[in-house]
Amino acid sequence: MCDEAIQVDVITTNRLALGTAQFGMPYGIVNRTGQPDRHTVTALLERARTAGMDTLDTAIDYGDSEAILGKAGIDNWKIITKLPAIPDDVADVADWIGHAVAQSMQRLRIDSLHGLLLHRPAQLHEPRGYKIHSALEQLKQRGFVQAIGISIYEPRELDELNGQFNFDLVQAPLNVFNQELLQSGWLERLNQAGTDIHVRSVFLQGLLLQSADTLPERFKSWQLLWQQWYAWLDQTGLTPLQACLRFVLSFDEIDRVIIGIDSPQQLEEILAAADGDLPDLPADLCCHDPDLINPARWQAT
Repeated sequence: MCDEAIQVDVITTNRLALGTAQFGMPYGIVNRTGQPDRHTVTALLERARTAGMDTLDTAIDYGDSEAILGKAGIDNWKIITKLPAIPDDVADVADWIGHAVAQSMQRLRIDSLHGLLLHRPAQLHEPRGYKIHSALEQLKQRGFVQAIGISIYEPRELDELNGQFNFDLVQAPLNVFNQELLQSGWLERLNQAGTDIHVRSVFLQGLLLQSADTLPERFKSWQLLWQQWYAWLDQTGLTPLQACLRFVLSFDEIDRVIIGIDSPQQLEEILAAADGDLPDLPADLCCHDPDLINPARWQAT
């Protein structure tokens, strides 16, 4: 359970960033529409930009996402991408990373990245960890990247790094069920260190937007938690979309909230839902079970 109810004040949609995993592959456990086509992607980018969004989040491992974005034209966007796990047999880490980034920028059709994140920060624990970090720093010094950092699944990954490395940007999950970034103290610590904080999984891959009737059977094991969630929504009159967005946007420490969209209608609904008040969130909506709050574990559950 959470220690206490959280007080919230909501900020506007200019802190939203567009996640693009769904552009390159069918993404999300409740995704029933697959990938949007090229024309839809172009329309989404244009509408998001006019709404004030300026950041795109992608990754080399997101299927064709980078290539699709490159073809759509993204010169006026801040692009953040992520490196996949570096193979164990790589002899020259800096060369491998440099080549991967060059190919990424070629697919994206840009000559520099706003952000470059490690998708597997645990590799920094390896004997070659300092070489990996040094390679990222070199790319930053050469002007190919503005910010370097890591994408984590849970705050303990930051604990394990024990301050060995400096990061410009950290991306982490945060939603009404998974509040570990707050409870661990890392949201405040990163902010105090001047690190940009981007949060993802704000809808828990869409699970939090499902009604009781459409919730996948495998997640009904946490029945009491879902009942509390639905009861609070009924009590406040909020939609799940409004509650999820307003919760994460209420924290001033968060620089960007990453949202996945696969249709213009979804984008309009999000823009409308993000602005407004949010009553205090019940303390008992927190969950610490990784089998629910960590999507990386869903394939094993």
